[in-house]
Amino acid sequence: MTYLRKRPLLFILFAGLIMIGFSFVVSESKDQSNVGINIGNVAPELEFPGPDGKPIKLSSLRGKVVLIDFWASWCQPCRMENPNLVRLYNKYKDQRLGKAKGFEIYSLSLDQDHAKWVKAIKDDGLVWKSHVSDLKFWKSEGARIYRVNSIPYTVLIDEKGVIIGKNLRGQALENAIGNLNR
Repeated sequence: MTYLRKRPLLFILFAGLIMIGFSFVVSESKDQSNVGINIGNVAPELEFPGPDGKPIKLSSLRGKVVLIDFWASWCQPCRMENPNLVRLYNKYKDQRLGKAKGFEIYSLSLDQDHAKWVKAIKDDGLVWKSHVSDLKFWKSEGARIYRVNSIPYTVLIDEKGVIIGKNLRGQALENAIGNLNR
């Protein structure tokens, strides 16, 4: 410390570096403190393999409004909702929604059977690219993170990754997406 007193410039630089490091840690922890599953929280990250085995991150869709759709090939209500999701995807995928550059769907399947999962994607015409599953049925890590206990279940997030709606289907989902244009 005696050395630093003799060199005020070094002391100032040293103190400045400590303050910069401290402010970085504080801002990092502040950003992370808002992650959660409630409306207004930043949606927790998800990363699971797609049908080809390559991982797809939820955060890779930032900049767009994203619907996280928890579903499964064996879930009849999910399959009945799929035509509505296809219609909404085709309607909004390239539209500007507020500050967002379009609409995407991140389909997280609670399937166990890879072949049945892929067949349902094809049969239902689910044309978006972000289909993922860890093939763990109700023990899916994604379902655990988002506390999903029934499907279909949806989480709507804005272009910044903030949750703006939950468990929306049919007309309620379309209204929520359409209202982002205003």
